[in-house]
Parts: sequence; C-alpha cells; structure tokens
Amino acid sequence: MSFRTSKFHVITKGLQYPEGPVYQKDGSVLVVEIQGKKLTRVLADGTKETVATIGGGPNGAAIGPDGAVYVCNDGGLDFVAVGPVSVPTFQPADYVSGSIQKVVGSNFSTLYSQCNGQSLRSPDDLVFDKTGNFWFTDWGKTRPTDRDITGVYYAAADGTKITSTIPGRSAPNGIALSPDDCRLYVAETYARWILYWELSAPGVIKPNPKTLDGSYLLTAEIPGQGTLDSMAVDEAGNVYAATMLPQGPRPDVPGGITVVSPKGKILDFIELMVEGQPEPLPSNICFGGPDRKTAFITLAGTGRVVSCEMKIPGKPLHFNR
Repeated sequence: MSFRTSKFHVITKGLQYPEGPVYQKDGSVLVVEIQGKKLTRVLADGTKETVATIGGGPNGAAIGPDGAVYVCNDGGLDFVAVGPVSVPTFQPADYVSGSIQKVVGSNFSTLYSQCNGQSLRSPDDLVFDKTGNFWFTDWGKTRPTDRDITGVYYAAADGTKITSTIPGRSAPNGIALSPDDCRLYVAETYARWILYWELSAPGVIKPNPKTLDGSYLLTAEIPGQGTLDSMAVDEAGNVYAATMLPQGPRPDVPGGITVVSPKGKILDFIELMVEGQPEPLPSNICFGGPDRKTAFITLAGTGRVVSCEMKIPGKPLHFNR
C-alpha cells in the first residue's frame, strides 16, 4: 500500500456539507448539500447554481434511466462547527423520516418514505443497475443514547416496488456495483469494513452459506482508525472509499480516499490535505472528464469540491453518459 498526496484542484468552496457528486457531460458536477438542504450544480469555473431546494438532508444522488436526478434524503441532521469544520451530529428535533426523491428540473417528488410499513430512517447513497432499478443504503439515525439498525434496499425507479433485501445492518453507507454488476459493495461506517454480496440476477442476492448474512468481506484493513462514507468503482473493479478521521476525532488530521482491489488488497490511501487545509470528513467521490480519469471529491467538513487525476478510468455509470 502507498500513502500519497495528490495535486488537487479546488473547484469551489463555501458549500454546506456537500455529498453525492455526479459528473455531467457539460463538465459541471451536481452535488447535494446535506446541511444546505438542496441540490446544487457546480460549474467548471466554480460557480454554484441551486437546482432544487428539497429540504431534509439530501445525502446521495444518481442519474436514473429517465434522466432525472434521484436523491437519498436522510431527513435532516443537526450540525456543530468545530473550528472551520462542519460536523454532523444527531437526529434533529423536526425530523419526520427519510425518503427517496426524484428531481426533474427544479421540481421534486417523493418516491419512497417507507418499506412494508416501516419508515425509511436515513437513506444515504444509491446506485442504478443496468435494468434501471436501484440499490440504496439506509444509514440510520443517531440519537444521544441510541441509533437505528437499518439495511440495504432494492427499488424500482418508477416508485412501484421497494424491497428490504439486506436487513439488520449497522450504519451501511457507501454502495457501488462492480463493472459487471455482479457484486454489490457496501461500506459500513463504524464497523470500518467493506462487504460485498454476489448477485445471481439484478436485485437477487446469491446465497453464501459460509457467512451469517451471505456477505463476503472485501477488507477490514482501513488505514488508521478511519471510518467510511461513500464510494465509487473504477473500470478495473477497484473500490475508492471516502475515509474519515483516520486518527480518531481530530479535525486537524486529513482523511482520504482508500483504494481497494477487487481481491481486498489496499492499494492506496490518497490523503486529502488541500491548500494547506486538512479535510477530516471527505464524503464521496465520482469519476468524470473526457476519459473518466478525473476524480471529483466532496470535502464535506470544509465545504469544498476538488478534483485530481487518476491512472484508471472510472466505471461507466449506466445512465450518466
């Protein structure tokens, strides 16, 4: 494993806990602002445009088969400022539930807020498969003395069907599919591991009798004490996971991007020290540019979006071409 710093280009600053970057053909990047409660377009020159103010806590985004933006909304979070860093804390007093939303232009609608009568708690991240259906994680809400047990869901983009496919999870966060759509990767924040499930068909988990939950362990060797947020995959199948607080709750120590091979080997840790300012809470990464070798990274704690160049192109996403 190598530890390196990259040459980062700061695209924009002043966002309110950005997440869910989605590269667009025109060179702009869509991001959600969890604290700002909106979907924002960041142009190549750093200009910010509000696409839709959707309330709650928009937490992840992806382009669906109809070209609309699908958003995981966590229902909101409380935040505290620790120096220049914004830190999410507990379930807010006005919280109702989480939801999956669809954004068309500046308008939005709610597709799902429950599954089998159980409210979605804090949808976090989503990924579309080749059929146009999508997987998403529910990270759960934290309160001062307890937190939710949640799961991973599979849902139709038209709002007609949602299934709790992998229940009983603790803080499932980032989610991604392998280049052939045959592996479903899930990063669990506080367990500090990345798991995967083999798929026998779209939306169908292949049994694994060797584990209690059907999963396979990709890695539990996250650098330092780092906890995990969202992630992306390159065309070689390597997983890029946003990794927070690698030396515990120290906002003066930069987090980074942990790169893991499909066989579970830690290949790289890209430290996020940008313009002399550490980013302790990186939240997500996507690939873009003409050759898909430019990584766009949301630095949630300090409200920035940066880019850097990678050697391997990102996996082409099914409906974001």
